[in-house]
Amino acid sequence: MARVFLMQTRAEMLKFWRVPAFAFFSLGLPLIIFTFFGLRQATQPLYPHAAITVGTYVMASMAAYTVGNVMVFSFGMALAIERGQKQDVLLRASPLPPVIYLLAKVVNAALFALVALIVLFVFAHFTASVNLAADTWVTLAGRLLLGSIPFIGLGLGFGYLVGPNAAPAVINFVYLPTAFASGIFIPVNQLPDFIRGLAPYLPLNPFVELGWNAIGFPTDRAVSTDVLYLLAYAVGFFALALWAYRRDTAAKFA
Repeated sequence: MARVFLMQTRAEMLKFWRVPAFAFFSLGLPLIIFTFFGLRQATQPLYPHAAITVGTYVMASMAAYTVGNVMVFSFGMALAIERGQKQDVLLRASPLPPVIYLLAKVVNAALFALVALIVLFVFAHFTASVNLAADTWVTLAGRLLLGSIPFIGLGLGFGYLVGPNAAPAVINFVYLPTAFASGIFIPVNQLPDFIRGLAPYLPLNPFVELGWNAIGFPTDRAVSTDVLYLLAYAVGFFALALWAYRRDTAAKFA
């Protein structure tokens, strides 16, 4: 069983790297956004007398965006494409256990997200002088990887609800505005009043707060509260994914 798992994980990894657009949006786009938002005043204090620089704050924000993006797209877009190519029908007829198939996707997405984080961290360190203690880098990466579980459920939901041609547009249409409204690109206190009131209840807001808290930025909620919010979203998103899976399965195999 372990050999089957390793082979399936390798196959999933090859699929990732054979889609240049996915690699670019996961590895390259966060660096471009960081360049626009984080480099201009990278070494300046985030606010008067702050111990955190603009570059450090933007880096933590981009780290959350990157991990969430990898999870949503690696499950949502990849699964939609597999369904469009009838790979799910082939897998159903194969002896591959569904749990191995899902675990291989989870491990591969986590590894890809870790690579994306390392690329971002190195880029921020050398271009924006972002210097953190070793344990802070590890805490930031660990919190975001563990906190990304709800976005796996969201990606699975997209994958079973949306077709392969519409998946990239639909996922971007939902994910990008949510990132803006959650304070990832623009601080929440600079958003319009209506969006400012909505921001704390969007899934990316407690997620990015885990990153901000890790670098020492004061957040509106305690880490434990952010974790509870993310757990609630995880339950909701995985319930949606399960319903979508059963709906898709009934339509194809009933």
